[in-house]
Amino acid sequence: MTRLWHAISPDECVAALGADTANGLSSDEVVRRLAADGPNQLRGKPPKRFIERFLSQLREPLIYILLGSGVLALLLHEWVDASVIFLVVLINAVVGAVQEARAHSAIAALARQVSALAGVLRGGERLRIESSGLVAGDIVLLEAGDRVPADLRLLKVRDLVVDEAMLTGESLPVAKAAIAVAEDAALVERHCMAYAGTLVLQGTATGLVVATAGRTELGRIAALIDAAPLIATPLTRRLAVFSNVMLWIILALAALTFAVGLLRGESVQDMLMAAVALAVGAIPEGLPAALTITLAIGVGRMARRAAVIRRLPAVETLGSVTVICSDKTGTLTQNRMTVTELLVGGFGYTLHGAGGAEEGEIRPSGAAPTENRALHPLLLAGVLCNDAQMRREDGQLVFSGDPTEWALLLAALRGGLDVDALRARHERLDELPFDARYQYMATLNTGPEGVRLWVKGALERVLAHCRLALDAHGVPVPLDSVAIHAAADEMASRGMRVLAFAYRPGGAAPLMRNSLGDDWVFLGLQGMVDPPRGEAEQAVARCKAAGIRVVMITGDHAATAAGIAGAIGIGAKTPRVMTGRELAALDADALRAVAGEVSVFARVEPEQKLRLVEALQARGDVVAMTGDGVNDAPALRQADIGVAMGRGGTDVAKESSDMVLTDDNFASIEAAVEEGRGVYDNLLKFIVWTLPTNFAEGVIILVAVLAGVTLPITPLQILWINMSTVLLLGLALAFEPIESDVMARPPRPPGEPILTRAMTGRITLAGTLLVIGAFWLFERELAAGRSVEYARTAAVNVFVFGEMAYLLNCRSLHRAWWRVGVFSNPWIWAGIAAMAALQFAFTHSAPMQSAFGSVAIDAASWAEVVLTALVMSAIVGIEKAIGRYVAKRRTTSKGS
Repeated sequence: MTRLWHAISPDECVAALGADTANGLSSDEVVRRLAADGPNQLRGKPPKRFIERFLSQLREPLIYILLGSGVLALLLHEWVDASVIFLVVLINAVVGAVQEARAHSAIAALARQVSALAGVLRGGERLRIESSGLVAGDIVLLEAGDRVPADLRLLKVRDLVVDEAMLTGESLPVAKAAIAVAEDAALVERHCMAYAGTLVLQGTATGLVVATAGRTELGRIAALIDAAPLIATPLTRRLAVFSNVMLWIILALAALTFAVGLLRGESVQDMLMAAVALAVGAIPEGLPAALTITLAIGVGRMARRAAVIRRLPAVETLGSVTVICSDKTGTLTQNRMTVTELLVGGFGYTLHGAGGAEEGEIRPSGAAPTENRALHPLLLAGVLCNDAQMRREDGQLVFSGDPTEWALLLAALRGGLDVDALRARHERLDELPFDARYQYMATLNTGPEGVRLWVKGALERVLAHCRLALDAHGVPVPLDSVAIHAAADEMASRGMRVLAFAYRPGGAAPLMRNSLGDDWVFLGLQGMVDPPRGEAEQAVARCKAAGIRVVMITGDHAATAAGIAGAIGIGAKTPRVMTGRELAALDADALRAVAGEVSVFARVEPEQKLRLVEALQARGDVVAMTGDGVNDAPALRQADIGVAMGRGGTDVAKESSDMVLTDDNFASIEAAVEEGRGVYDNLLKFIVWTLPTNFAEGVIILVAVLAGVTLPITPLQILWINMSTVLLLGLALAFEPIESDVMARPPRPPGEPILTRAMTGRITLAGTLLVIGAFWLFERELAAGRSVEYARTAAVNVFVFGEMAYLLNCRSLHRAWWRVGVFSNPWIWAGIAAMAALQFAFTHSAPMQSAFGSVAIDAASWAEVVLTALVMSAIVGIEKAIGRYVAKRRTTSKGS
């Protein structure tokens, strides 16, 4: 059973591990413990060998169809076509095998988080050793700038502040102390612990190693990442079903063709070739290439909108998202603590300014006077009782130090103070750094008003030393602690971090905490918050309009989460917030119910983020999860699409994700969803365009065999039609611009097949028109005394020109094609022109005639080919218009 090290005293921890705080472990004891526990390194389960991952990619129905088409192309001695098909299979398998290695990469990134030198006490000496050599019971010495090398129970602490955001999601640094905390304290509340991978910002400490390698909190997260499976995307799930159905239909039709031909007395060789022709015609050879190219174009478009795709299918997955689980800090907010409200002289004021710019102003609230003589001392206290530094680079302010103290400097600048000049005029004589036990910082400065003690800290600790307060006239008056507490509580309820400020005239160095007196003068409160991004509210609203639910999952306080969520429109105006501790008490069924109702989760730990994602997926949702820390990595891996932050994200988060935001902005996720929907639209347009040809080619062979007539087209001609039209016509659909209403539609139901009933009907209609047109012209030419080669050439041209005309109809699945912009996709017209020229060469060029068995046809036959194509396009256009009318009537009837 794992000990609750945070809940027992330092002496008990030392005794439990047999440690020696004076001298550290002996070298012999270190060797013994290393042999028993292993090195302090994170290791995942051994990854599959590349060949195993490669072969596993071939066990897919779509791959079976491709391999079958390649074999059939070989039987037809089409070496180039066979090579292309096998190359597509090879590329797909290699890419899939590489993607399976992502979990191993994430574990390696975790290992890098703790791979560093560590200060340690051993055999009475202070040493710097590789962190991999640490064992439980080692005494580690921490100082500012160190990466914590293992999980430590802190024994002695001096002003230690640690950045734990990568592990807990807490946006502010955490002050540490050696005092034990409650057994049920959340990870972020265990102030007596320092966890592997976190960063020491200031102070020093002595810590006892209580866990190494996989037994650390970081190791526990590594195990969750390792256990999370690669989630199949909605597209791959739909394609798997689609491919299975196609596989059996093609095999059944090929077998039927072969059997019927034999029963009619045809030769085995002829019927084998007929079956081959049917299979070659029915297999959509261009689908994998079209899928890859369409997704790749989407990757390029998304990159221009600050979203970098790491896994190709993620492009389409974005278009299927029904829930976005977003981190708060830096994604929905500016990731910059900013003072927004003041309580000074008994009155409230608000600060206004853009982002981190120093330009701004302080405005009175309610009945507050414009002139308030207590305002300057309050802002001055924030400048002098402050260790943050600022400088200007290329005209921009650059801060270093604690983000809370940055905010105080920026507030002073916006209040018209010259920070550098004030610090120069008020020399610091002594200081008491912030200490978690006392919860305040104090400095002693000399200036024009003489020597003064300036204090900032938690309200309870500061007020306990105050007897007076500065009023709006700058005069000390009796303290009204009830009113001050009420104002602070109201600010905190809106998610603000509230700091209190005070001063005391006089004093001498050195400062001692037990001799600061109880005659301080209260100056006021400064309330700060990490404000929402300006574009976040609009992006959340657009997601709602698109039927996408936005859920906030953060490690921050519940009040902070509720304030930000309410401001940008997540959930209700005053959203219900559930904490990680409440989540931990829920079973799987209760969690699924909560996941569908609650939109704000605070103080959430890694396992709880993972459980939330799993609960949403169990409800049938397609989940996008954002994150930047190590604590987010398991949920990023589990989500249908994991979205990592490019600027502030850890390597672990990026390795576990499918997409990285280069600007860490929620609005970029919404833009990427729009692109994802556009990609799926274009892919569906290609499928709806290409399948009628495959359907018609298979049916025309089957009908010819059943009717006992000559095949209207040969297998070689079928390959020509499929390969040339896909390259020159079909792929042009990948460049179609996003339709204007794409974010006004609800998400596609996760269980919806690729082809809806309406799309299947259109494919059947278009395919039937191709069969009728090709057969009609084939038989018409034979009846006119033309040769079989002449009739077949005419039939091939019906297919190709019919696909050209139908291509225009496929530019939009619902609207008339000219309404998307006649010239909005120039690739369409370039493809039609190139295909027309190539088909003319197919018909009239001697080399092409020799290769494909075609012959020249006259102008009358060409006119019949073009007329057939135009009639086909008109009929499909009428079907689309009827569909729009019926859909409009349904919408109207539902509305009424």
